[in-house]
Amino acid sequence: MQIKESAEVYDVIIVGSGAGGGMATKQLADAGFKVAVVEAGPFFDPADPKTMTQLKNPYDSPRRGAGTDRAFGEWDMSWGDWEVEGEPYTVEEGTKFRWWRSRMLGGRTNHWGRISLRFGPKDFKGKTRDGYGEDWPIGYDDVKPYYDKVDKLIGVFGTNEGLENDPDGFFLPPPKPRLHELFYIKGAKKSGIPVIPSRMSMLTKKINDDRGVCFYCGQCSRSCSVYADFSSGSCLIFPAQKNGGQVKIYVNSMVREVTTNEEGKATGVSYINKEDRKEYKLKARVVILAASACSSARILLNSKSKQHPNGLGNSSDLVGKYLHDSTGASAAGFIPGLMNRKTSYNEDGVGGMHVYSPWWGNNSKLDFPRGYHIEVWGGMGQPNYGFGFDANAFNEFFGTKVGGYGDILRDDVKKYYGSVVGFGGRGEGIARKDNYCEIDPTTVDDYGIPVLKFNYKWSDLEVRQAKHMQDTFSELIHNMGGHQLWGGKPGKDSDYGLHAPGEIIHEVGTTRMGNDPKTSVTNKFNQLHDVDNVFIIDAGPFVSQADKNCTWTILALSWRASDYIIQQLKEQNI
Repeated sequence: MQIKESAEVYDVIIVGSGAGGGMATKQLADAGFKVAVVEAGPFFDPADPKTMTQLKNPYDSPRRGAGTDRAFGEWDMSWGDWEVEGEPYTVEEGTKFRWWRSRMLGGRTNHWGRISLRFGPKDFKGKTRDGYGEDWPIGYDDVKPYYDKVDKLIGVFGTNEGLENDPDGFFLPPPKPRLHELFYIKGAKKSGIPVIPSRMSMLTKKINDDRGVCFYCGQCSRSCSVYADFSSGSCLIFPAQKNGGQVKIYVNSMVREVTTNEEGKATGVSYINKEDRKEYKLKARVVILAASACSSARILLNSKSKQHPNGLGNSSDLVGKYLHDSTGASAAGFIPGLMNRKTSYNEDGVGGMHVYSPWWGNNSKLDFPRGYHIEVWGGMGQPNYGFGFDANAFNEFFGTKVGGYGDILRDDVKKYYGSVVGFGGRGEGIARKDNYCEIDPTTVDDYGIPVLKFNYKWSDLEVRQAKHMQDTFSELIHNMGGHQLWGGKPGKDSDYGLHAPGEIIHEVGTTRMGNDPKTSVTNKFNQLHDVDNVFIIDAGPFVSQADKNCTWTILALSWRASDYIIQQLKEQNI
């Protein structure tokens, strides 16, 4: 097959335009380097009226907002899914792993919850803490300066609480708790569970001329047309271009492999253009993979050569190993005290929770290591089909018919809507070598690229953590004077409602960092041990997940790695 090779040589090629790729684009372009961004999906700008879904109403669609090709509803800004047409993946028998891909400029940052938590000092030293897993080769003090920079550049609301493992930052004013959250605060207090303002990357205050301020439409999952919330394209890549950076974006471009020379150093990437189905090559001094933990591992494993017969950067045979996702379990309760709500009460707010509970437990007294935080949902945001007023859940609880059509439906909605409070536990699983992704030798995607096969199972430790979540949720519902919905409390037969691996969409660890090339893939600056001009700046290098969402740490480590790359390029070391 004839491959078209570009004559232009970039300083840096960045594969992927999400959190890690966007941050590297901003830092490297601002430093004066010529950058190519290669994205597998199409161009996207949330301010473009042709693609904008913000402020559309359910009645604007014959589906009333129900999802068609979007798993999180018709208006959710997620051009991707668990299953992407033409891009399959396979699983080992007995594995339930689900792999989310987002195919658009900005990647997953266009529709995520924007929960923006720092890892704490304990999170970088898991093995020292409880004997499980491994310690990171870096600590909180190494990353803190970059967390600080990310807070100031992007903006995050919250409050300084002085909690040891939930570090303080530079916060914008948080929105006030809504009524269902006030009920939650009261219920949590009875059980000694802390509740603090959420830490989320939406602007409640003006920080620069490029971005607007949140006007409380509550639709952050649709990506913000005034750039008030954090998305990689609107907050990092577009400003890099605006500031005069030399940034060329290649969209609808599926990277096959990292190309190398006779010495085994990277020379660029090879990609398939999804529109004409032809293969192209780009050249650069440095290649950065930020395609997501699993996608970057796939690219490395498919980048085989005489110098790298086991895949690029895989002399340790650890690329794809130690894959792990956040644990997750959920519950919801009907709270009679929230019935017959007065709609005059101000329910304005961001698209997500205004308060949450950081981990409070003492693991030395529990039967599982690490912890989880609690996310809270409820209130009277605008519903659409399948969300908010769940008649089936009420029918199951009351043993009678709720809802229907016409006046009966309207009366019941007024009576019950806003009376449900839900909880999501998001915790840390232990990284294990026998949870991994690898290349399936029998399957390729529509572009002829070998696909990933997943092998992943939870251990008893994660199941016991999920049980603790469910016990806590039931106690909270009781404290709020409520009754549990969704079929009651999940039991052992369903692993206490523990979500399948991958479903929380926090997969990390496939290219773990470390000091020893025999037991890790990258060094402490996200640089491949085997190839010094290739860097991984998504969540692949994570040694452990922590009980926090991983995006803020991806951003901080990407900035840290970018500073190192800038120094190495200027000194002509790579």
